Amino acid sequence: MRPVLVIKIGSSTLTAGTDKISRGKIEDIARQLVILKETYDVVLVSSGAVATARQFIKNGWQNVVQSKQALSAIGQPKLMQLYSEVFSDFDIRIAQCLLTYRDFENTESRKNTLNTLHELLAHNFVPIINENDTVAVEELILGDNDKLSALVATLVKADKLIIASDIDGLYNKNPHLNPEAELLSEVSDLQSITQYIQERESKLGTGGMTTKISAIEICFREDVEVFLVNGGKPNFIVDSLEGKIKFTRFKRLGDKS
Repeated sequence: MRPVLVIKIGSSTLTAGTDKISRGKIEDIARQLVILKETYDVVLVSSGAVATARQFIKNGWQNVVQSKQALSAIGQPKLMQLYSEVFSDFDIRIAQCLLTYRDFENTESRKNTLNTLHELLAHNFVPIINENDTVAVEELILGDNDKLSALVATLVKADKLIIASDIDGLYNKNPHLNPEAELLSEVSDLQSITQYIQERESKLGTGGMTTKISAIEICFREDVEVFLVNGGKPNFIVDSLEGKIKFTRFKRLGDKS
């Protein structure tokens, strides 16, 4: 069985620092998947439905959960259309999977979800997973799919989870607020880094460093290695795996992978 790589793409990565979904960034991801699929079975966990909808609906929507749920319902098919159009140019076949946290809590649901993912991968499809925000609101309130990506990674027993963020990794201070902040290249003890977490506001993504650390805790319990990388850099997935860019590697002590 081939190793599985789970890649979490947040709204800040997909928009490439703008207020619109970047087709160029999706093309960058697609080019990397062509390379990665030679070695890995790849699962994407992608946010961006609300950000996609905002490109089409400018006014009359309040920034409340109910409006975000409706925006997600509008934006999700358009986001998948973008993925489908771009990925098909690279001969990559995709499948949409909308999940909620409850799908991971029930034994039968977990089994069915895992079987579906295995079947898709066996037939050379790339599952693109998002939270079903029309019936669940956890992502909209708490975490921009960080926790969901960790649950997926542990469910499929992934070799690695790569979380794309808007910074190079975890710093000993927030680099957006402290220019002297230093990047931590490897972390094996999550308790030791709580002092380093400082959040800042984001107009698009809902997941800050706190939610990412919570996701990494889930992976630590199942010995899944996590990379926190800057998704704004071109070729960020392949380059992180090849050690060509700076990022933070989270690996629990005793993990032999």
